[in-house]
This record gives sequence, C-alpha cells and structure tokens, in this order.
Amino acid sequence: MSLTRAIARPLLAAVFVNSGIETLLEPGPRVAKAERMVPKLAESLPLPDDSEQLVKVNAAVQVAAGLLLAIGPLPRLAAAVLALSLVPTTLAGHAFWEEHDPAARAQQKTQFLKNAGLLGGLLLAMLDTEGRPSVAWRTKRAAERAHRRVATLPDTVSLG
Repeated sequence: MSLTRAIARPLLAAVFVNSGIETLLEPGPRVAKAERMVPKLAESLPLPDDSEQLVKVNAAVQVAAGLLLAIGPLPRLAAAVLALSLVPTTLAGHAFWEEHDPAARAQQKTQFLKNAGLLGGLLLAMLDTEGRPSVAWRTKRAAERAHRRVATLPDTVSLG
C-alpha cells in the first residue's frame, strides 16, 4: 500500500468511526431526525420501523466499516458500505431544503455538502484498485484470450 493510501484511508474513516461511536452513545438527536424517513424506508425496504434501532445499526455499521477502511482489509467493500450508509444519514440528518431559518439552513447545507464530499472520497476509495487492473478488466482480457485460442483451433476438433 502506498503512503498516500496509508494516510488517506484512516483520515476518511475517522469521520465515520467517530460519528458512529457518538451516535451509539447518544442516539437521541439522530433518532428524532430519522423519524421522518424511517416509515418511508420501512415501507419500501424490508426494515423494521423502529427509528432508534435503525439509527444504532447504521452507527454500528459505520464504526465497523470505518475500522475496516482504516486498517486496510477489504477497503473497497468497506468504502461501499460506508457510502450506502451515508446516503440515508445525509438525507435524514441534513435536509437543508426543509429549514426555514436562514442560519439553520446554511448550517445544514454546509453539513450536507460535507457529506457529499465524503461520499466523493468513498467513491474514489471504492474504485481504487491500487494500480492493479480491475476484476472487470482482467475478466474481459481472459475472455478475449480464450476467444483467440478457440478461433485458432482446427475445425476437426470435436467438442462432444
């Protein structure tokens, strides 16, 4: 792993680990914000409609995936899990478009954009192959090689 990755991944992960721990210790404020979204999510996804339980599960997921991103095993999967957990967190927690007070709207907009930036960092981490070709590229190349080999087989070869 490069020095850049060794520094960047823990820095990116620290936000999620810290926030997740804070939420597990004091879920109340986040539960109140989640109340707006939980019924909609529970309707369309197989999730319980208990806001506090969902907030705590999301926090635990962020701590676990954040630690995995920070220490290195499965960084792309950890980044994907964090990205998935960040979307509902951002929509429920920082709905600046619903704020009427200009100061509160500005604060929530800043937090929303911060989370959007974090999502961008997670997307980069998800796509980072550390200089190695991606699985999709390797699969395509293997298929091309197999196709060339089959094309060079004599017509008299029986496959059955």
